[in-house]
Amino acid sequence: MNRAEKIAEDLLSIGAVFFRPDEPFLWASGIKSPVYCDNRLTLSDPAVRKDVEEGIAAVVREEYPDAEVLMGTSTAGIAHAAIAAYLLDLPMGYVRSGAKDHGRKNQIEGKLLPGQKVVVVEDLISTGGSVLEVVDVLREAGATVLGIASIYTYRMKKGLERLAAADVKNVSLTDFDTVALVAAKKGLIAEGDLKRLTAFRDNPQDESWIGARV
Repeated sequence: MNRAEKIAEDLLSIGAVFFRPDEPFLWASGIKSPVYCDNRLTLSDPAVRKDVEEGIAAVVREEYPDAEVLMGTSTAGIAHAAIAAYLLDLPMGYVRSGAKDHGRKNQIEGKLLPGQKVVVVEDLISTGGSVLEVVDVLREAGATVLGIASIYTYRMKKGLERLAAADVKNVSLTDFDTVALVAAKKGLIAEGDLKRLTAFRDNPQDESWIGARV
């Protein structure tokens, strides 16, 4: 079993990712989705947490060996960045969604020097907007952003295009397709629903997959 499949099994086992193609979830963006992802639950399960944090640390070692600092996204990426940084013996910090309106009015918390090589730690990526805002803040502060280490990505076309346009590399522990395949093998979703799930991933604005029968 490879890392992506192992993390997929982990996420499914604790209900961090689950599928409901016949009763879609409504995202804050208004998109109706057959899948819901809550990677915060990984922090509550010691075994899964160990797999995830060691996986993030391995991604940094393998893909970003020159990393000098880990920066978590606020708020979901903070704990993962902290634990992975501990495993790697690296400094860490995090980027707020906006600058504070008091004190030093920081948006970047933790020590970051101009020119330092940074890896952003994120829990999940869908359309890529929020994590790219973090990358922009770090670049404006003079950091060299090597890329992103994330737990899960939907691999949506819009997200992939945004990352490519911003020249940002992302390496995820697992992704939508892998989790869906593992879920089907475990009987958590019907084999016939895989095409419906893929249709959602390819074009979330097209809701024809809802109620469709394959």
